[in-house]
Amino acid sequence: MLNFIQQDEVAAATQAAEPIVEEKTLSLFDLMFSGGLGGQIIIIILFVLLFAAVYIYFERLFAIKAASKVDKNFMLQIKDSVLNGNIESAKIRCAQSDSPVARLTEKGISRIGSPLEDINTAIENAGRLEVYKLEKNVSILATVAGAAPMIGFLGTVIGMVLAFHELATSSGQAQMGALAEGIYTAMTTTVAGLIVGIIAYIGYNHLVVKTDKVIHQMEATAVDFLDLLNEPA
Repeated sequence: MLNFIQQDEVAAATQAAEPIVEEKTLSLFDLMFSGGLGGQIIIIILFVLLFAAVYIYFERLFAIKAASKVDKNFMLQIKDSVLNGNIESAKIRCAQSDSPVARLTEKGISRIGSPLEDINTAIENAGRLEVYKLEKNVSILATVAGAAPMIGFLGTVIGMVLAFHELATSSGQAQMGALAEGIYTAMTTTVAGLIVGIIAYIGYNHLVVKTDKVIHQMEATAVDFLDLLNEPA
């Protein structure tokens, strides 16, 4: 019985002597903002770029969706009005439909009576203006997609330089844990930059596809209108 008591006391003493190892956890927020002043500035810049990219994406997406909405009977109504000589009615119908297709058609209707080449030129010029409106600020997404990863990599390079500078100034006596912490916190800027760049890149390409569909729609409408003018009376 005495032996059991002594064994329990030894086990208890051993457990008391062993240090308690606590699992170190680090939240994403702490990780991103623990890279020093330079890393924090880089992260803030990347957040600003992310906000700008998301805002531009949704603003352009809604604008392009609104521009792509055209009544299926629009060209039929325009054709009936033009063939019946009711030009004013056709202009009113175009004014009622606030879309690039309607504005191109209205530009062509306003040139009826001029040579066909002049009408085609007027429609093309109006089409360039409409494309410019659709692509407004979209190039910023492409800029963010290219700049964000480079800004993130810049933060990592700065962090690495500071980490090795600490190693050099400490005559090789720097703690490896401190160096590792500085390196992985510095690399978070590259991760953040890549995330922002990927989001901006995907958003940019999606808007380009949507814009191309509207441009194709405008080109088809222009061709239909010119064919209408070429129909024999």
